[in-house]
Amino acid sequence: MEKYNKAVLLWKQRNITTDAQLAEALNGHSIAFAYNSGKIENDRITYNDTREIFENDGVTSYTGDLRTLFEIRNSKEANEKFLSAFDLHLPVDEELIKEFQRLLTQNTYDVRRYKLGERPGEYKKHDFVTGKGEIGAAPEDVKAEMDELIEEIQNINEADALKAAAYFHLKFENIHPFADGNGRTGRLLMNYILVLNTHPPIVIHEEDKKTYYDALESWDTRQDIKPMCDFLVAQTVKTWAKQIERAERKK
Repeated sequence: MEKYNKAVLLWKQRNITTDAQLAEALNGHSIAFAYNSGKIENDRITYNDTREIFENDGVTSYTGDLRTLFEIRNSKEANEKFLSAFDLHLPVDEELIKEFQRLLTQNTYDVRRYKLGERPGEYKKHDFVTGKGEIGAAPEDVKAEMDELIEEIQNINEADALKAAAYFHLKFENIHPFADGNGRTGRLLMNYILVLNTHPPIVIHEEDKKTYYDALESWDTRQDIKPMCDFLVAQTVKTWAKQIERAERKK
């Protein structure tokens, strides 16, 4: 826990209050977050394509499929919304949740979803579920369950930021409120909760996705939050390892 506590302290010492300060503090981490979050569910996403789109708003010599390109471009737009929302200190409410999901999934819903009436930025209208346990609330229950979850994570104590963010992410994924993009939306919202509560955002590294999925399953089957909290502590240290090392060398 020593390195984790150091990562949190280093972040708090920055005293970040504006979108410009947050963008500077994140530096290349925004690209790393978008790349890893996208690649967890789409193996065709590459770091180089993600970096090019974030830095140049375009790619050169791209040979992949159009949906993957849209997903990467969408992650850039969602990141811009992330920064502007932080600048205004917007609360985590239904409007923001739907806007994050809309930005992440615009132009990517397949024909089947569109024929069923599903749309980016709207709660699911049909019984889309996830995982081997077919986890997900019934469409008619989604709004009530999301309203309850939103209420639960208001007025977070900064000392409990990691646990609150883990709880939100676990319950969000368990509700599975949208027809698509739940994982990417949930991870982005988790980081938004963290930065709102003076905690460094976390890259969930795609090479660690088995442990991540196991932590999600621990909640789905036993409502056990500890595996996710432990995983996020480890990922915090991994995300900010270079900054921790530099601080230790200076000391």
